[in-house]
Amino acid sequence: MKNNFFKSKGSIVLLLAVAFATLSWGIVGHERINKAAILALPKPMLIFFYNHNDFITQEASVPDIRKYALKYKEENPRHYFDMENFGSLDSIPQNLTAANAKYDAKFLSNNGILPWYIEEMMGKLTQAFKDKNRAEILFLSADLGHYIADAHMPLHTSANHDGQLSDQKGIHSLWESKLPEMFSKNYQLNVPQAQYYENVHQAIWDMINDTHSLVAPLLEVDKKLRTATPENQVFKMDSEGKVLKSKYNSAVFSDEYAKQLHQQLNGMVENQMKKAITATSSFWYTAWVNAGKPDLSDLDAPELTKRNSKALKHDLKLFANGKLFGFKSQND
Repeated sequence: MKNNFFKSKGSIVLLLAVAFATLSWGIVGHERINKAAILALPKPMLIFFYNHNDFITQEASVPDIRKYALKYKEENPRHYFDMENFGSLDSIPQNLTAANAKYDAKFLSNNGILPWYIEEMMGKLTQAFKDKNRAEILFLSADLGHYIADAHMPLHTSANHDGQLSDQKGIHSLWESKLPEMFSKNYQLNVPQAQYYENVHQAIWDMINDTHSLVAPLLEVDKKLRTATPENQVFKMDSEGKVLKSKYNSAVFSDEYAKQLHQQLNGMVENQMKKAITATSSFWYTAWVNAGKPDLSDLDAPELTKRNSKALKHDLKLFANGKLFGFKSQND
């Protein structure tokens, strides 16, 4: 199986520890999105995906490992789409082939290919379901969940990706990593069961446009709060009264500022996580339906399904009550 050398959560954490500080949604966010998305699947898919819950959950951060720790050049533009730099919506190419014909490689590397890459991955996942290729289904599903989660982070759809154009540097990792790490244990991350997308292409662009609509409100809230808050309360300070820097030389935000920003964003992070869960589960489901709804029950030994049945019932109950991550799961 691809990337099977990441056999343990410890390996993933170690690699991410030496990677670049700004990781999309952080480990916590990506893992929770993929895990909750599994539980939103209908029964014909749910049992198979839950049997591989650990893999799909832990592999959620692997694209960031490829990007930051392993430095795969082709990986970087898959995570974002600087929408403002592509012009009007009706002028944006419909697929990656057309995009490669219209723009040079440097432009696409700088500005991203996220929506087109998601659509390409949907095609690959659909084929994997048709082939009943167990390894490919799991690998592609885990990866796809990562990119869909990225597509729900507003600044992944903007050229002002870290507030660098508006004197708001650091907002990226603050929003998508620090806030989920501090507050997601209190989020109600139960969502309705996965839905079928009649038009995959349209569903992807609706998702991108919806996320991009949050860029201005997010930056406006942070700008007003930073302007009204003394610097020594926005950031953590060292013993000399200077802004504390991380080992990556970025300013470290104070927990109090993070708390205030989270409150003023009025549920934005939680809502985007819930949208990401719904979309991830729904894109998985759509690929399976488009593949002809293949029977997945024979891809695992009956003993595995039986062994996981109690934990599945337990997690489904927690999920339904919005408490999947508020309590330790039997399968954690």
